[in-house]
Amino acid sequence: MEKFRRTTRLKFTNQKSKFMRIYFTQGLLVVFALALFSCSNNSKENSTETKRSARNDSTMRLGKNYLTDCKKLLAEARRMDSILLNQTEVDKTSANKAIHTFTDFAYYCASDSSSPVYLIKAAQVARAINNIPQAKIALDKCIETYPQFQNRPAAMFLLAQLYDERTYLNDEAEAKKIYEQIINEYPKSDWTLSAKGALTFIGKSDEEIMREFKKKQQK
Repeated sequence: MEKFRRTTRLKFTNQKSKFMRIYFTQGLLVVFALALFSCSNNSKENSTETKRSARNDSTMRLGKNYLTDCKKLLAEARRMDSILLNQTEVDKTSANKAIHTFTDFAYYCASDSSSPVYLIKAAQVARAINNIPQAKIALDKCIETYPQFQNRPAAMFLLAQLYDERTYLNDEAEAKKIYEQIINEYPKSDWTLSAKGALTFIGKSDEEIMREFKKKQQK
């Protein structure tokens, strides 16, 4: 699990993103990753059934009822999740297949409680292979379709980061709007603390961020 988490952590190219990741988001994202991938680790008791289903999935995908069979879609999503978790580096072919599988399940089995989780998984994998448009689509879908999802503020924060990053969506105004939405809608969430921290960086130069980061380290 740790190997895959390392590959899915954000790869920032400028000082602003670097210090945001280190100071405000690293711990929370690790905790969130543990929560996201727990579905795969809960499957020991179901491992035999999952493996059996997975062996038949390539054939069943050709069947006309495949996309209406949520049990098979979930089995395939779990199988791809397991494959990614065991990779030392994210393989782009596997990643793209996982994105397709996760979104198939989430879209065709929208009433399943695991659907918003797999939308965030799809976004994380898409981000890991630098498919930012796909990551945005998955996060937008999660946020808009599941207003009661307990990890909705996390999905919002990840979306805000896409806007905040210069090499991704590069829209600080939209990022600020989402950070403030998290703070207003989820005042007691840990993600509010992270959003407040991220807001302190918006509009500041790399030099200003460096000075603030050094001050925090000294304290």
